Amino acid sequence: YAISKNEMKFAARWLEAVKEADYVCVLDTGSTDGTYEFLKNAGVIVEQKIYKNFRFDVARNDSLKLIPNDADVCFCIDLDEIPRAGWADEIRNNWKPNTGIARYRYTWNFNPDGSEGIVFYAGKIHKNGAYVWTHPVHEVLKEATPNNYTTITLTNLQLDHHADNSKPRSSYLPLLELSVKESPLDDRNMHYLGREYMFYGQYTKAIKTLNRHLRLPTATWTDERVASLRYIAKCYLAQNKTKLAEKYLKLALLEGDYLREPYYELAKLYYEKENYLNCALTLNAMLKINTRTFNYMSSPICWGSLPFDYLSICYYQLNKLPQAIQAITEAIRLNPTEQRLKDNLNLFQEKISSNK
Repeated sequence: YAISKNEMKFAARWLEAVKEADYVCVLDTGSTDGTYEFLKNAGVIVEQKIYKNFRFDVARNDSLKLIPNDADVCFCIDLDEIPRAGWADEIRNNWKPNTGIARYRYTWNFNPDGSEGIVFYAGKIHKNGAYVWTHPVHEVLKEATPNNYTTITLTNLQLDHHADNSKPRSSYLPLLELSVKESPLDDRNMHYLGREYMFYGQYTKAIKTLNRHLRLPTATWTDERVASLRYIAKCYLAQNKTKLAEKYLKLALLEGDYLREPYYELAKLYYEKENYLNCALTLNAMLKINTRTFNYMSSPICWGSLPFDYLSICYYQLNKLPQAIQAITEAIRLNPTEQRLKDNLNLFQEKISSNK
């Protein structure tokens, strides 16, 4: 089931991908590009409802009303999301009577070369009638009534997100402000609002809001706390307050030294200050972390060629040429089409030859 608005460019592809379902239900919120008519003609259970004051939780809860009562399991899949073949059997084969929610692997975006970008586990598969949506934006499922249902993880179920980046997200900020107004003690809402202020370049508001998140007693998820500290540092960097940015990145390291992201961002800060020794030390510490955390705050950059690229240049500047060659070789292995990396390798090798 889904909500939609002007998704004609995705509709046929989506309908083909979700055909494994017993029912396909869509609430259209005011398409003018033919999406509603296309879905209706294709036999989808579809209705159209236009909202004066749109909010995602209300629309998704209205979409739930379209689902037939005899459906056992519901999968919320937006029209720009494509489940890979076999997804329905994966659910059927693993679902138990006491299962409430199923998590699955979700690729939120893709890099320009087609490789995966941000990947995490999402959980929008749920027992019919047992859950409702809450929060005006960045909505989540919550129990309709207290229950003892369990959550399962379907590691073989993959959902790919192919976003329409031309669509505006201007409604997100006021909806997040509304969300925090409605639930001022909700740490997740506060974190998202601070991040949104950062996206909009409202850095003072972002810093204040993210610090409010860190002070909330329910803000105990380390990964999210580290992200708030990193975002505060980004805001200070945008304000040319490098010392404060460095301070908050070090605080992020104190809280989450198992995450690559704060190391990488601190190393990048040192690199841009031409502090090559501290940059190299920080990158080497980062590269000792071999377990990747999959959540919406993780950065694929930390697992690509760029850390080795920076490290090679640091070693070159420190006249550690064998180490520079080792680092750039690893960068090329991870990004074999980048000519600049190959040129740097040649430069380092020539430098060693000239020193002999």
